[in-house]
Amino acid sequence: MLEEFKAAASYIQGRTDVKPSIGIILGTGLGGLVNEIDIVHEIAYEDIPHFPVSTVKGHSGKLIFGLLGGKSVVAMQGRFHYYEGYDLKEVTFPVRVMKFLGIEKLFVSNASGGVNEAFEIGEIMILNDHIDLFPGNPLIGKNFEELGPRFPDMSEPYCHKMIEKAQEIADSNNIKVSQGIYAGLTGPTLETPAEYQYVHAIGADAVGMSTVPEVIVARHMSIPCFAISIITDLGVPGKIKKVTHQEVIEVAAKQEPKMTLIMKELISSI
Repeated sequence: MLEEFKAAASYIQGRTDVKPSIGIILGTGLGGLVNEIDIVHEIAYEDIPHFPVSTVKGHSGKLIFGLLGGKSVVAMQGRFHYYEGYDLKEVTFPVRVMKFLGIEKLFVSNASGGVNEAFEIGEIMILNDHIDLFPGNPLIGKNFEELGPRFPDMSEPYCHKMIEKAQEIADSNNIKVSQGIYAGLTGPTLETPAEYQYVHAIGADAVGMSTVPEVIVARHMSIPCFAISIITDLGVPGKIKKVTHQEVIEVAAKQEPKMTLIMKELISSI
């Protein structure tokens, strides 16, 4: 796959002169950050050699190149998920490609279910750690030292300095945010009450179907990561109710302007 990463990056570099220092992955219903980007180029996933194609509503499927907060960025408008039938290497393929494009930091957003009893729907949570519950790991298989070490350290999956700065930005803008641990599961089913209880019991504050594989691969390549989640439904006893994907998108979209402000100011401050 090393040659495929390079081929995809080479194709992209031949179609834009933007040299991004920041990579951004936008989650379900959270594509509005793109509206803040001074867009220079857009490239559809389907045009990029070896690139997967998103199949989920709320994930439009293109790379956006431009300026955000005074920084050159590449944003994935639409991400890939294990539940779509991709293996974890395919899910994380774009992160590898972004590294070859020159990114130095990775920003990730997602929608998730809250299992912390203090959370409410619409809560904004900055990730300070995660629990990997995916079957397998995107680093299984031959390791390429050009990308990273065989046994990468994961003692700081999310950059402490960026977390602190994001908290300061939220406080100064009177935006309520929490910090917590995200558990990554495969989906596509939402969790049962017993599964929510299990996830809470092992130490998580929220649960979702993304982010963890991408962060593992980014950290393998020594890319500092920042991730933020919008709690779109609750897995708390007494607050669990039937939820649809459309409702998830609607809650995420409602809180998105606050998340966008935090992300934009954080990128500007780097």
